[in-house]
Formats: sequence, C-alpha cells, structure tokens
Amino acid sequence: MKKSTLLPALGLLTALAAHAQEPAGGLRIPQSWVSVGGGTVTGDERDRTLFGQYNGLRERDAYLLLDADVVKRDEATGLWTTLRARDLGLETPELGVTVQRQGDWRLNADYAQIVHHEIRTINTGMLNAGTANPTVRVIAPGMGDNLNFQMQRNVLGLSGDKWFRPGMQFELAFRNEDKDGTRLWGRGYDCANYVCTTTQNATNTRWAVLMVPEPVNFNTKQIDAKLNFVGEKLFLTAGYYGSFFTNSYGNVQPNVPNQLYGPLGPSGGLRTLNPAAAGGTSLQNVLQLPMALYPDNQAHQFYVSGNYAFRPTLRSTFKLAYTRATQDEDFGGMGFTGAPTVRRANLGGEVNTTLVQFGLSARPAPRLSLLGNVRYEQREDKTPVDLYNVENTARWDNSLTSNRKFTSKFEASYLLPANVRATAGVDYDQIERELPDPTKVDIAGLSALRGRTEETTARFELRRSISETLTGSLGVSHAKRSGSNWYNLCVSAACVAQGLVYGSGYNYTQIYQTTGTFPFNLADRDRDAIKATADWLPTETLSLQLVGQAAHDGYDPPSMNGLRQGTLHLVSADLAYTPSERWKLSAYGSVSDQTMNEADRNNYVADTRNRSVAYGLSAVVHPTGVLEVGGSVTRVLDVTKYHLTADQATTPNNVLQNSIGLPDVGFSDIRYGLYTRYAVTRQADLRFDITRIVTRLDEWSWGYGGVPFVYSDGTTVSLNPRQQVTFAVARFIYKF
Repeated sequence: MKKSTLLPALGLLTALAAHAQEPAGGLRIPQSWVSVGGGTVTGDERDRTLFGQYNGLRERDAYLLLDADVVKRDEATGLWTTLRARDLGLETPELGVTVQRQGDWRLNADYAQIVHHEIRTINTGMLNAGTANPTVRVIAPGMGDNLNFQMQRNVLGLSGDKWFRPGMQFELAFRNEDKDGTRLWGRGYDCANYVCTTTQNATNTRWAVLMVPEPVNFNTKQIDAKLNFVGEKLFLTAGYYGSFFTNSYGNVQPNVPNQLYGPLGPSGGLRTLNPAAAGGTSLQNVLQLPMALYPDNQAHQFYVSGNYAFRPTLRSTFKLAYTRATQDEDFGGMGFTGAPTVRRANLGGEVNTTLVQFGLSARPAPRLSLLGNVRYEQREDKTPVDLYNVENTARWDNSLTSNRKFTSKFEASYLLPANVRATAGVDYDQIERELPDPTKVDIAGLSALRGRTEETTARFELRRSISETLTGSLGVSHAKRSGSNWYNLCVSAACVAQGLVYGSGYNYTQIYQTTGTFPFNLADRDRDAIKATADWLPTETLSLQLVGQAAHDGYDPPSMNGLRQGTLHLVSADLAYTPSERWKLSAYGSVSDQTMNEADRNNYVADTRNRSVAYGLSAVVHPTGVLEVGGSVTRVLDVTKYHLTADQATTPNNVLQNSIGLPDVGFSDIRYGLYTRYAVTRQADLRFDITRIVTRLDEWSWGYGGVPFVYSDGTTVSLNPRQQVTFAVARFIYKF
C-alpha cells in the first residue's frame, strides 16, 4: 500500500468502528481482532543488513502491515474456527487456520515464509553465481557487481487429531519445507608437494582461496503419527516419525582461470597457478574439481513412550525407540563420474539407533522424594567402508560412527528443619565408540582417539524459603571425566622412535607427546560449578530475581597442545515494579564473562575472553482510561579479545605474528522504543510505534579497518560496521 492511501484507509476503518460501537453496558472481552497499518524504515540496504536479515524489512522503504486473530464458535454445534495471520504485507508472512470440536476432533493448517538475507555485500566478477557451474573471472577489487545472497524457506504444515472414545486419541502431522537461494561458500587449496611441482615464487602461486557460492534447492518432508491412550494409571503413546530430505543439486563445479592474484593481492599482480607434479594434478584442476553438496537421505523412527503410576507415591516413565537412517543417492546422479573407485555406486549409508529409557519417581515419606532414571542408546553404523580419497600415493577410506551411550541419574530431596530442602544427586555418563580399523582407515591430523569416556557428576543444592517473601538457593557440582587407553594414530618419526605402533592402545604416560593433537572432547576433564539464586517479593507490586553462576573446566590431555581450561562467570537480575494500576516498570541486566586457554606448542598460547553485557528498562503508563504510552531502552554489548603469546619453541616469524596479535571482535546493539495506543472506541484502537536501532559489528575475519576481505580473483566481501535504522509504524486495530 502506498503512503498516500494509508491514512484514508485508516480513517475509513475508524469510522466503521465508531458506527459499530456498543452501548456502555454492552462491553465485553473481545475474542478477535484485525490490525491494518503501515511502516517506514530509514537508511539504505547497507544500513539495514543486520536489522533486516530476517524480518522482511531489508529492501524497501515502506511496508503494508496486516495481522489478524479471528475466533468463531458455533453455539449450536460447538464448532470452533480460528484464523491467524501475521506479517501479510512483508516477505515473512504467516497464515494458520484451525477448525475443531473440543474433545472430539481438530484440523489445522499453517503456512510460513522466511527469508534470510546475507548480511555482507559480495562484489564479484563471477558469472552464474548461485548455479552449479559458476565461472570465476578476475577483476580489480570493487569493480564487479554487488550480489545479495538470500535464502527463502516456504513451510506448509498440516495436522489433526481425533478422539475415538474416552482415553484414545490419534494424532497426525505433516510438514513440507522448501528452501531455495544462494549461500556464501567457498574453497581453497594449498598444494601439497606431491601435487604441485615447486613452492610459491615471484611468477607462480601454489595456493588460492575462491568464493564459490552454494546453490540451494532443498526439500524436507516430515511425518509424525501417534496413538495416545490415557487410562487411570497409564499414559501411553505409540508413534512413527519420518524425515525425507532431497537436494536438487548434487555438486557445484566452478570454472577457474589459470591466473589469479598471489599473496600480495592485486598489488602483486596476476600469477600463474603452480603446475602439476609427476603423478599429481595442477592447482587449477584442483580448484575446478566438483564439490559435493548435501545428498538425499531419510530416517524412520518407531517409538513407544509413556508413564505409569504404580501408586500415588510411585510413578514411572519409559521410552523405547528404533530409528533407521539411510543415505544411498547415486554418485553418478550427483555428478561424480570420475571417482577413484568403481566398487560402489553409492555410499550405502545406514545407521540404526536403538533407545531404551526408564525412570522412577517416589515419595516414600512426606519429607523425602527420590528420582532415578537410566538411558541406553546404541548407534550402529552399517555403512560399508571403502576407498573415497586419493592424492598421489595417499589413500583414505570413510570411517564409521558407531557408539553406545549409557546415562543414569539418581537424586534424593529431603525437607530439613527451618524449611530447608536439601537435594543431592549423582549423574553418570559413559560412551563407547567404535575405533577405526588400522588396516583400512588412515586418519590424518590426530595423534590418537579414545574408545571409551566416562563422566561422573556429584551435585548438591540447598533451597530455603527464608520468609514469605524471600526464597534462596545454593547449588554446587563437581564432574570428572576419564576414559580408556588412547588408540594411537601417530606415524611420525618421533612417534616411531617413541615406540608407538599405529592402531595400538597406550595409557597417558606412554602416549604423551608435547605437541600431540588429542580431541578435547575425549580428554580427561574436571568441571566445577556453583550457582546461587534469590527470589524476593516484598510486596504485591515489587519482585526481584537474582542469579549468580560460576564454572571452571580443567582439561588434561596427554599433550601440552590444545584446550587447557575454561571459565564462566554470570550475574543477572530481573525487576518488576507496579506502583499503581496506571504504572508498570521493569528492568533487567546481565553480565557474563567466559575465558578459554588454548596452546599450540609450535606457534602460540591463546587466552580468549568473551564478555557480554545486556540490560534493559521499560515503562508503561496509562495517563487516561483510553490512552496507553510505553517506552523501552535495551542494549547488548559483546566483545571477544584474543591475547596471544609466543611459545618458547616458536619460530621467529610466529613470534612476530604473536606480537601483533589479533584485533577484538565486538558487537553492540542499542534500541530505543516508544509507542502510544489510543482507544478510539471500545472496539477500535490506534497504535503508533517508533524504534531507533544503532548496531555496530567490528570483526577481522571479513575485513578490518574498512578494508574488505579479498579473494584470489578480486572478489570482495564487506560489511557496513556501523548501522543506524529508525522504524516507524502506524496501526489500526479493530476488536470484535
């Protein structure tokens, strides 16, 4: 709707509402409403990339706003009809309709469209970007076309349920989602010595980084059917869940020229890509190889779950589930006809998962309650192992992901004197992972894996109602993770000299390597945490909640490399105050601080710290019976700092890099909002909103100091780091 037609339309609706106004004695709570309005946004597209990436307010300056909730009930039949509409004038509309006879049957349909715009601006000379075969063209940075990558989702949902008799209900739901668009993606390669002939020099280059956007055309279908039974002691659900994913694109294969910019960028001029070594392939050919996209797959789950009350003080919960997931799309259909092996036409992927869970809760005494449950999950990967990657004489097979997980929990809670409730618990988690076959799988980059990890957590909490208006709690926990011997994957000369055999198991001391790489999620770890809360309600008009939390993780892998420790500190407060029927005030604030210490003994020691501050204040006042005014101020500030120090074994070049360090990454969002709502009649309101948003994003990964990231072909990726937007809205709301 144009701006010139908006105000007359609002005036007409106001007149109709005034004509339909009920007498003073006929006022009733409205069940339905319709809202019609318009909005305008300041700034251009580069000022709105952060603000408008999801809300549909990115591309235009003025928008039609249409929302509604319509509820109708047939008194004679008891039939309810509900219509829901949101954002019908934007590119993010939502529609829903429900027809039901309560206690008998229900039918529901929903539709939603979501569009995500890439927050960064891509300037490129690429042809056919967003297709399966883009063509890379070298340009001077900034001299190409600006592309706005976006992803659009269209979701349709259908569901319903039917009660056949008291205690028996059938539910069925179907969801179809289409996702289309282009996603920022890329590829890069640094030629191995056996692929390229020589190192990089003044005339050629052995590495390159290119933007290769991903073309997206996904479809996902989901089906959920279940039968519910409700008895005097038993609640039971038996169901089926299915998921089906298809992708119209099997791969993306760019066309790449034989000359690109070198490490100095455009200032260093174009360089020829390094030619092939004997038995290898050229850098140009590597960059032109097809890249696989998500293959078609599906999953089917059958399950039974529910709970049973043995008696009022003893209840149980249970679940049994079996899931079969497959991925067998043909390689040739995906565009891969030159695979290194012809033994397989497809992956033949199959993963079967069995889940068993059982829990009990009991109250054997008035002051004592007990809780316990166990859960077992077996994931069996039956995918055939075969050859998939070849580089000169190097060969790699795929690996399996089979594992078994067992978790258990026991908790006891007792009400002590002085109205203090004490709760103690023990949690246990164990994971058994299938290790790779040393005769078939070569895993590069890791020193070892671990077949089994187990973690035990002990926790204790005291909670007390200190008075009728004040409740507080204090809880502590300690968790310790350990595991089996380490499965050696290291084949370097140092590891051979250490006596380590590939595929054999060794304890911590035997496999210790100063610069080894061990996955942090498998390493020994101690985790300590403490949490305190307070809820204060001194009067009916004032409430305050406080939360304080601290945690520390200490990692101990058999190496000086990797993640060493992490910490978390958090304090938050929420306040609500209603001094009178005409005033309502609320405020919140939180501060969190997280740190991580990580080491690479050949390069650096990194102390990363993230600090986040968020706070807000809002007020609503009713100066008169027909006027409501509200305002709010909110702010989020998030800063990540990287403190690098050179390791004692670091080379001179790395010492120089560590002395330079890395810039901070900062995000700030400040919002000022003001609205007024005026009751034109008992059934019609006018509402005006205005919001001012100031956003700042400083990051070095895609640009620093106003200098954008530059790919090897001159493509640039940039972002306006300081964005300011004002969004003003006028709405007419009619209630009936």
